[in-house]
Parts: sequence; structure tokens; C-alpha cells
Amino acid sequence: MRSSFTVRALRPLIVATLVVAGLAMSATLATAQAPPAAKAKPLNILLVGASGMIGSRILSEAASRGHHVTAAARHPDKIAKGLNITAVALDATDAAALTALAKNADAIVMATSPRSTGKPLEEAKALGDAGIAAAKASGKRLFIVGGAASLNTAEGKPVMETLPPAYRTGEPLGMRNVLDTLKKSDITWTFFSPAVQIRPGTKTGKYRLGTSTVIADAKGDSRISAEDFADAVVNELENPKYLKSQMTIGY
Repeated sequence: MRSSFTVRALRPLIVATLVVAGLAMSATLATAQAPPAAKAKPLNILLVGASGMIGSRILSEAASRGHHVTAAARHPDKIAKGLNITAVALDATDAAALTALAKNADAIVMATSPRSTGKPLEEAKALGDAGIAAAKASGKRLFIVGGAASLNTAEGKPVMETLPPAYRTGEPLGMRNVLDTLKKSDITWTFFSPAVQIRPGTKTGKYRLGTSTVIADAKGDSRISAEDFADAVVNELENPKYLKSQMTIGY
């Protein structure tokens, strides 16, 4: 599961409000639709973090639809091989290298987590700053995979504030800071926060989308498979609806 330590902290604290969210938001949230029958124009996608749990599934989904993916990771040997995939080595905090790759892309997708240095706040800032610099220099859309801690409860209270003090720093705070920086930027961006629980599973194509409020079912569970998350990412790249906006997902 992605960000398991965050999920363990989130779930017991916000489960009651999630029930309200699942019911109250059901009339207003957009229900995901199947990809249009007409085949989308092939895109050139720069995918950073292509070997990770989420990134690898975005890679598989995008390539299977005929999009060409420049799949970047610190260790490109870990990237899946296949049709429409070009693996490259990249330090995601290297703005110059990221910009060079972005020039030939239609969109930059960053599915990276600030977990490689032991300093998540600083690393999250470096990742966000590099992505924003590359998007600005290339004029391309920046699509960042964020975290559930950047969302709000049904009452509009930041999920971050429901966490114990020990969990209000590190990766959750770092990614929320990236979102705040995006909101102040002049680039075209999307910040996609998954459900509280995201793990490998199956692609159903049946889920709900929203903006900044946690999506939960009638039992209060906020969850999504990594495969359905990837499906939603590629749908959004093909048919943009959440430009300069946060978005989220859940069953």
C-alpha cells in the first residue's frame, strides 16, 4: 500500500467523517465514465517515477492505449519493457534534465514520493520545484500524484489537522506544500490525491472523481486500486477536466 504509515494514521481518525462524505457528496461528485469509443490521439507522456507501485501502473495503462511514454526513474533497469515505452535514467530533482526531456512531451506526470533521502520535506520541495521549473520552461502541463493528507474532510477541515502531531510533518506536509506552491504558480497543473487507501488490485473502471474532499463509500472506507487510479490518470490526460485544480478518486 502506498504511504502505509499515513493510511494507518488517517483511517481511524477520519472514518466517521468519511461516511458523511460518501453520502453527502454522492449527488455532486462526477462518476467516472469509460474512455470514449473514439480512440484518443496518441500522446507523448513523460512519466517520472515509472518503476514505482503507482507509476508502473500508469505506464502500463498509457502504453496499452497507444500513447508513447518516456519512462523515467533513477534506476531505469527497473522499468517494465514493452511497446511504446522508452526507459531513461533521471534524477527527478534535476530541473535541467527534466526540462530537456519535457520539451518533447505533451505532459509531465510525476509519480514520485519523497522517500529516498530521509528528508521528505526538503525532497518534496525539490521534486515540486523541479517539476514546476520544467513545466514553465517547456510550456507543458504538469500532473503530480499527491497524497490523501492534502484533502479535506466532509466538514471542510484539512485532513492534515486530524492527524497526530507526529504525522503532520514529513511526506504528508511536504506534498501539501507542493500543492500550495502549484496554486501560486502560473503553469498548467493537476494534483491528483488518491483515496486514503491505495493498493494493487484490479481495474474496474467504476469509481468517483472529485476535487478536494475525501471520497468514501457508505461504510466510511476511502479506497481505490492502483489500477483504477492509473485509469483515471490516463483518462484525465486524454480529456482534461481538472486543469489548475486538485482532484481525487474513490469507490
